[in-house]
Amino acid sequence: MHTKEEITFDHKTIQQIGHYVYALLDEKRLPFYIGKGQGNRVFDHVNCRLDESVDSAKYGTINELKQSDTGVEHIIIRHGLTEKEAFEVEAALIDLERFRDKKLTNIQSGHRSLENGLMTANEIRNKYNAQPLSELKHPVVIININKTYKRGSGAKGIYEATRGNWVIAESRTKTIQYALSEYRGLVVEVFKIQAWSEVHQKKKDGKTQIRRCFTAIVAEDSVRKLYINKSIKDAKKRGQSNPIRYTLA
Repeated sequence: MHTKEEITFDHKTIQQIGHYVYALLDEKRLPFYIGKGQGNRVFDHVNCRLDESVDSAKYGTINELKQSDTGVEHIIIRHGLTEKEAFEVEAALIDLERFRDKKLTNIQSGHRSLENGLMTANEIRNKYNAQPLSELKHPVVIININKTYKRGSGAKGIYEATRGNWVIAESRTKTIQYALSEYRGLVVEVFKIQAWSEVHQKKKDGKTQIRRCFTAIVAEDSVRKLYINKSIKDAKKRGQSNPIRYTLA
């Protein structure tokens, strides 16, 4: 079903389909947005009933398609769901598409994605067998990379996601020896920092903010084994706010 003009479900259809999960498709019939809803939620994006300022990437794609010969195609992936089931199906599809490196325009990850979302078999094993990290034996910075690590990019991806750019005081850089990469509550790598550099970043108000990044190598085995694959308490909360931490308190 293409969308050159406003379209809706009729009342009888709405009564029958319940909660559903949908996708918006581009000219190649590939999903660029996955969502869930009831009623005519699937059509609201194209019919401009949602706040377009929320997601410029999504609406930019929609506007391009509306001006093309193909338009936006809507598909309903599952219907007749409870709200809870719709949350889970939507989250699973978003996780899978992002793991396949598909360029979805969704801003948010799926429901409970960090806790129960897509993981490799090794990540699942580590998650449920990890010992808690109870002590820091070195001057370290713990960096949560939930938002900066690109799934499937391996060791190099972990390094790039960890090294910066971060708001860290210069005085801190003089004492920190190691960086612990924390992903989904687990320490996935330990780096021995070699040097720090400044990055001058302009803010929206025109002022310049100094951020810092480091170059490093993987820590020596005697240090690495103290921290690798250990779990860190309250990782979820920190992953959603300040990604930097210096203590376990």
